Amino acid sequence: MLTLPLVANAMEAPDAQLADLRPLLVQPASPCTAILASLDDATTTLLGNFYAQRDGRPAWRTAAQRQQLQEQLAQLADDGLNPADYPLPPAMDACGDLQASSSYLRALLDLRRGRLDQQQLEPLWRDPQQPRPDPQLATLSIALLQLDEPAAAFAAARPALPQYQRLRAVYANERLQPVPNWPALPPGPLLQPGKQDARVPLLRARLSLPAPEAALGELYDPLTVSALASFQARHGLQADGILGPASLNELNLDALTRRAQLRINLERLRWLADDLGQVRVAINVAAAELLVLRQGEELWRTRTQVGRIERQTPLLASQINRLTLNPTWTVPPTILREDKLPAIRADLGYLAEHEMSVYDHDGNPLDPAQIDWDNPGAILLRQAAGARNPLGQMALRFRNPFSVYLHDTPSQALFDKAPRLFSSGCVRIEAVDNLLAWLLPQAELASVKTRIASGKTQQYRLQQPAPLLIAYWTVEVTADGQVRYAPDTYQRDARLIRALLAAGS
Repeated sequence: MLTLPLVANAMEAPDAQLADLRPLLVQPASPCTAILASLDDATTTLLGNFYAQRDGRPAWRTAAQRQQLQEQLAQLADDGLNPADYPLPPAMDACGDLQASSSYLRALLDLRRGRLDQQQLEPLWRDPQQPRPDPQLATLSIALLQLDEPAAAFAAARPALPQYQRLRAVYANERLQPVPNWPALPPGPLLQPGKQDARVPLLRARLSLPAPEAALGELYDPLTVSALASFQARHGLQADGILGPASLNELNLDALTRRAQLRINLERLRWLADDLGQVRVAINVAAAELLVLRQGEELWRTRTQVGRIERQTPLLASQINRLTLNPTWTVPPTILREDKLPAIRADLGYLAEHEMSVYDHDGNPLDPAQIDWDNPGAILLRQAAGARNPLGQMALRFRNPFSVYLHDTPSQALFDKAPRLFSSGCVRIEAVDNLLAWLLPQAELASVKTRIASGKTQQYRLQQPAPLLIAYWTVEVTADGQVRYAPDTYQRDARLIRALLAAGS
């Protein structure tokens, strides 16, 4: 305790390296107790390791260094973070050095891994066989290496993903603009082109169209139809120009909620940055789209069909390591119980019509006529490979505890719908042949196509597994700067908005 005045006075002095701040981190009656008590466990651990690596020396010795830190913390607002959560001390004494360092470390860590706990809010299962960088170790390394240039430290911690950088630029501009107040449209019948409806003037105002000729009045005219179709395309809806419940819901989301969506999707991208920078295949469940990536850059995109609200597609990170070619389909227990058994009870001919066979759990075939379908016991229902099989010509397999996979589908017409919530948790892929062309070398692709053409059910192990991410985000910014929204089909945005508002200060 007697050395504290010396530490404070030595901050700018040539012999400041003699000061050791580590005792202040562990003393029961430390004068810095109030600062330390405000830190969470992750920041406390980082702070101890940070000063241990510096042999306890003060970190913030120059005015230029402190000025950069202050500027960088203020710029966190452009990341959707609250600069008030990272306070700087009024005086740069020993406790002030600890406070500045804790805010520095916490800010870098929040940029590196996210402000909120992903597993608590939107759990994502990870294949334990896929190692992931430790964000605390990465943060500590950045903090120490770039201490003399805090701006470089913040740039290194902030996700370099183009998706993140583009969304950050949009949010940085948007948060400085006045919040618009657009009109809400009341519910009503489906509004189709050429019809008359009292809501049309409100719809034109909501779409920021110029005032029409008075003669148009409440006519749903081609210009308004085209404007709504463009809105639908930008918001993940079927771009048919028909005003229905889904379009009404998206039109009536208020401007503050739209702005908050930008902010929470920056948080999601911080959670996912390491994965998106490494995976080959990413699926956005909210948009029902698949992306092929290389080091975070998009190479190809296609549509998917994902789980219905009551049977949601799980979020996960794994590796596509095996293909089932010309697959049979063993009906999962939930689908057997809720879908197939009622159909079979209504008509036993359902089995033959859909080329389904019944087996016990040892794989022995059973006679459907001898089964009590009101109480069938432990049975397996398996559909033969072929044109009517719901897995199409191929299933793409990966380790996961949910028994889900990616697969082809004969239900091609459903890809033209939006939103595309049609599966029982698995992900149906449009143009799956094109996906294979991105995943396999030419020789391997030719071998797989030959095997498919044989019509035989076969397992094929990929020579080079493809890292896979199935995640959920509701906003993205395209390379040309257009903001695209996806309907929050699983109703996750509101919870994340509340959590980010409640976090910290």
